Amino acid sequence: MQNLAPIALFVYNRPEHTRRTLTYLEKNLLADDSRLFIFSDAAKTYEDKTKVEEVRQLIKDVTGFKSVKIIVRKENLGLANSIVSGVTQLVNEYGKVIVFEDDLLSSPFTLQYFNEALTKYADQEKVMHIGAYMYKLADKNLKQTFFFRVATSWGWATWARAWKDFEPDVDELLKQFDKKKIDRFSIEGTMNFWKQLEGFKAGKNDSWAIRWYASIFLKGGLTLNPSTSLVHNIGNDGSGVHSNKEDMYHVRITQKPVKQFPDEIIEDQKAYQAIKNFLKNRKGSLLQRGLRFIKQLQVRYFVKKP
Repeated sequence: MQNLAPIALFVYNRPEHTRRTLTYLEKNLLADDSRLFIFSDAAKTYEDKTKVEEVRQLIKDVTGFKSVKIIVRKENLGLANSIVSGVTQLVNEYGKVIVFEDDLLSSPFTLQYFNEALTKYADQEKVMHIGAYMYKLADKNLKQTFFFRVATSWGWATWARAWKDFEPDVDELLKQFDKKKIDRFSIEGTMNFWKQLEGFKAGKNDSWAIRWYASIFLKGGLTLNPSTSLVHNIGNDGSGVHSNKEDMYHVRITQKPVKQFPDEIIEDQKAYQAIKNFLKNRKGSLLQRGLRFIKQLQVRYFVKKP
């Protein structure tokens, strides 16, 4: 039997999202040979208790995997601490891990992709992260998978050898950046990654993901990504503690297995440009939407009617 990576699933207070995530995950090739570890965080507020309990009742009946182990937190850790703790536990025991949150629908071939990539690049120090999500890119001529600098957090995998370089101390990360690195880190200003890192420092977010990406970036690491997404995030509906209502990231999940993996471990410049163009257009689109909204307010409240 092949040495499959354990799956870590982090859940909280969204029973319907969790149910859908599990339904899709169970339909994956290799699911029945995979160990599933479900980390259930405790309620942060009294209002969350009912939904947290609903989720805990739901996960008691999960089947379709080689084994299912439920880790019930007695105190609320929060998403960042829960993920850091759970990932650390599993990579220390198994040497690698596949990570899902409770709002990710997966392709039937997502687990296969993760496990093949984890095996292929197991000893390649420069490869530090495997992502399953990808934006809906306009360029249809990209390779099936490619290396990129940014670490996506919607379905991912890594090894103990890479996770040991995760730096949780934001001050240690911030002091290693200069102006040139900030520009590269933020994909030439098309994404607000630097602002997210500063936001964590200021207590405005509780992101493990931005610190993980920064850790990879500062080590000169790369991430493997599919050109067509293997997951779709259903959490951008305003239901999540850490997500807003947003339709810019909607994708159609590929129904084809991944057959091609790059042998040369170098950032794919064609993919980099495609992603930069997507982010640039998205930024322009958000700005236009904001200006239209302001104009509508001006017409509604400040323009005198005849």
